[in-house]
Amino acid sequence: MVRELKSELYPQLSQLPDGVSEYTFSNLYLFRTRYDYRVSRMPNRALILSGGRDGKRFFMTPCASPGREILEDLFKTHDYWKGIPESLVLVNRADWEAWGIEIAEDRDNFDYLYRRTDLAELAGKKYHKKRNLVHAFTNAYSHSEAPLSARHIPDALAVLRQWREDKGEDGDYAAALEALELFGDLEMRGVIYYVNGSPAGWCLGEGLAGERMFAIHFEKAIGNYKGIYQFMNQAFAAGLPEYYTSINREQDLGDEGLRQAKMTYRPAGFVRKYTGKKA
Repeated sequence: MVRELKSELYPQLSQLPDGVSEYTFSNLYLFRTRYDYRVSRMPNRALILSGGRDGKRFFMTPCASPGREILEDLFKTHDYWKGIPESLVLVNRADWEAWGIEIAEDRDNFDYLYRRTDLAELAGKKYHKKRNLVHAFTNAYSHSEAPLSARHIPDALAVLRQWREDKGEDGDYAAALEALELFGDLEMRGVIYYVNGSPAGWCLGEGLAGERMFAIHFEKAIGNYKGIYQFMNQAFAAGLPEYYTSINREQDLGDEGLRQAKMTYRPAGFVRKYTGKKA
């Protein structure tokens, strides 16, 4: 089932220019239950995604702007239009507003975009603290890494279970678990890290925007290794092929602590998203 769905949706999603992290096949599939996603198509075969969160229904149009008649019908059954890519807003905003649709930036859902070389090299004064944490980790622990493959899944699952126990809440545990269980079908790229021979962390993501950008969907580690997240961030970026010029580390969802943490890595920009509501 997963492979059939991917063959249907992936070709269109993978070429979307903006690099919106939600609009990858893996992300949509793994969070289908959380957001109650449903997929349909417009007459031109462009996708319409319907979902729900916090008692509100929303729709998303990753590939193209619907015509006025379709939008009118969608607003009859949905509370708002979510995740509108900036490229669509730039072309269509005047028409939408003339049709009585209010368009607003959705800052809490902006994706953080970094130059791959910045994260890989951590060069300059602005990354001094990050480099120190990476050096502290590499000096304190015997470590190794390997491309994530089927044989590493049991080790990655052990890290995930420990991560949930340490965190004391599930977070995106269910989606991360399924990502590992469906590793072969989803065909994402990942790396697993070991400390003193024991599994200690892993990263998993996929390319988007025509393989110019790489989205980090999951990054899990056993937190009692000081500097491990900074090390994984740097090592994963350094190991990516050079044709990935940017790394998308997704949104902060309005969490102030997460926002501050993402800003300390000095994003080169954002993948901007918008919402639409009927006036």
